[in-house]
Amino acid sequence: MAVDLLVLFIPADPNVRRFIMRHNILRDLLTPASLEAAKREANRAPIAELVQQLMEISPRQRVLAFRLLEKDRAIAVFEYLRPEEQADLIRSMESPEVIQLIEALPPDERVRLFEELPAKVTKRLIANLSPEAREAVNILLGYPERSAGRLMNLRYLSVRDTITVGAALASVRDSQLGDDELDVIFVVDDQRFYKGLVRTVRLVKADPDLPIRELIEGSDTFARVTDRDLQAARLLKDSGLPAIPVVDSEGRLVGDITFEDVINLVEEEATDAALAQAGVGNLLSRDKVWSERLVRGSRWYAVRLRITFLVITLIGGMLVGGVIQTFEEVLQAVTAAAVFIPLVMDMGGNVGTQSTTIFARGLAWGHINVRQFLPYLLREASIGGIIGVILGATAGVIAYFWQGAPNGIPQLGLAVGLALAIVLTLGAILGAILPWAMLKLGFDHAPGADPFITTIKDFTGLWVYFTLVAWLVGIEVEL
Repeated sequence: MAVDLLVLFIPADPNVRRFIMRHNILRDLLTPASLEAAKREANRAPIAELVQQLMEISPRQRVLAFRLLEKDRAIAVFEYLRPEEQADLIRSMESPEVIQLIEALPPDERVRLFEELPAKVTKRLIANLSPEAREAVNILLGYPERSAGRLMNLRYLSVRDTITVGAALASVRDSQLGDDELDVIFVVDDQRFYKGLVRTVRLVKADPDLPIRELIEGSDTFARVTDRDLQAARLLKDSGLPAIPVVDSEGRLVGDITFEDVINLVEEEATDAALAQAGVGNLLSRDKVWSERLVRGSRWYAVRLRITFLVITLIGGMLVGGVIQTFEEVLQAVTAAAVFIPLVMDMGGNVGTQSTTIFARGLAWGHINVRQFLPYLLREASIGGIIGVILGATAGVIAYFWQGAPNGIPQLGLAVGLALAIVLTLGAILGAILPWAMLKLGFDHAPGADPFITTIKDFTGLWVYFTLVAWLVGIEVEL
């Protein structure tokens, strides 16, 4: 079950929920001096609350906390995690621990986990599974991705169409399946061709001597292993059944699909649809690939990509040096102007970094509509302007009282304030528009946006600053 659904199981009282979200006990206890206390807390906390706390701590702390859990509790927690979160945890743990967790998962959930792992890791883990678990996984992996065969569950109960209701009920009583896996019983013939299904509740109410074929329904309701997973999910929804059978190309029963099997799929598709409607679906998919290559790909790929954009910063630094050289006369006339060069350069960069970070997070959560970017850009520009006016006025006043009126010139504080206001506004605009433009043009904005912002902002900011100083002080500069 997805972690974001676990909040449904946290106490409904708002004060209790706020306490849980605000106080992560595990984070406080995961120190060498408090491991025993952390172990006690982790093994007595409700599963849903424990999972929530695990997701809020660092990956290293998460592995440490997970190793403090008792075996059964560790398996229960692991089953609650999303496949991608299971994969992250597995990458940080040793194989003997991992195999126990993986074998405790149903085969279809194992497959979804393996889809999140690199091929080499998956191959090694499958080789270490028990023969039974390995066979089940290989069966599912043999079907195409995004197919009903890949999605289906191999744990189900089937009976022959020649037995009685009483015999079918005996099979239910002897079954090792969980209660939620016995809502329906599938009926097959001697060669396992699918004939239909019977709801368990109808078995309980029927005459024990009645042939089970008398209760069969849904003989034409089934998914084939090659059907698309979404097609099978829609069939399950439309059928009104708790589970639908999955058959092979010849019509033999090979598995079933329940609502629990499709819930993650439906959530994923709903998210993709919402992002696509907002105009960010393809961008985020591409961004995920870029992130994967930068974080887990070749080091040389990361070096090549990052150094390409850093060369832009290097060139920008040379150009900034040229600006300072151009206004050398201003610095000679008003030496105090040099004091505020780092202020003008750094503050603009900080605002630009804030804007790029806000843009990246807004894009990831679908809060920014790429197709309607202008309203967001105007909002960010206005925010940058307000910040610029407030901090520019503050810096101008401080500059005046700090440096006074150097060489009898009181206008330096005004130049600092105006330059800072312009630079901060420009930084906010660049921080919003550059990552958006790079995404639209097909470039990775993560390593590229900040170098562009730094170069443009430093060059423009210093030019504006020195121009204002020269104009207000009355110094003519030959450009």
